[in-house]
Amino acid sequence: MDQVFKYFPELTERQKEQYAALPALYEDWNSKINVISRKDMANFVEHHVLHSLSIAKVVQFKTMADIMDLGTGGGFPGIPLAIMFPDANFYLVDSVGKKIKVVQNVIGQLGLTNAKAEQVRAEQVSRQFDFVVSRAVTDLSEFVGWVKGKISDIHYHKLRNGILYLKGGDLTEELAPFRKKARLFEISEFFVEPWFAEKKVIYLPMK
Repeated sequence: MDQVFKYFPELTERQKEQYAALPALYEDWNSKINVISRKDMANFVEHHVLHSLSIAKVVQFKTMADIMDLGTGGGFPGIPLAIMFPDANFYLVDSVGKKIKVVQNVIGQLGLTNAKAEQVRAEQVSRQFDFVVSRAVTDLSEFVGWVKGKISDIHYHKLRNGILYLKGGDLTEELAPFRKKARLFEISEFFVEPWFAEKKVIYLPMK
C-alpha cells in the first residue's frame, strides 16, 4: 500500500490498517469467486485501490454526504472511498448477487460502518444522493439514464452534485452529448504511474 500512503500522507493509522487489509481479503475471495481478474491481482493496489481513489483527488466528500456506487462489482470505487471518507455514507449496489456477497463481507471485515451493499438494479433505487460514482460500467449516456432523478438538488460541495465516472481511452464521441457540461480530470495529473496515462475521472453535474 506504499503507493496509496505516498499520495495520501494524511491517512490515520486506522485507515492505513484498513487499506493494508484489502489485498489479503480479495486474494482469499478470488480463490473462491472470480471477483477480480486473477492476472490483475498482481496490480491490485494500482489498478483497483489507487484508481478508485483518484475520485478523492477531484472532490472531498463532506460529513454526512450520500454517495452511491452504481455497478460496484467487487466494491470499487466504493470501498476505497468509504475508507478515505469515514464521515460520508456510501451505498454500493450491483445486480450480481455473488459480487455483493463479497462486498458485504469485505465491508464487515474492515469494520466500515459508513458503507452498505445491496443486490439491486439501478431502477429499483428510489433514494437521492449527492454523487453517484462508478467505474465504466456502460456508455455514459446510458448511465445518465440510470441515475436520472437520483441526484439531490441540494448542493454543499465545491462541485455541484452529479456523476463521477472512471473511464479511459478516447472519450470524444461518448462525451459529445455532454460537451458543454462534462469536465475531464486526467488521473495522470494526480498519479505518476504509467498505467494512468489515459485514465480519466469524468465529472458530470446533474442539476
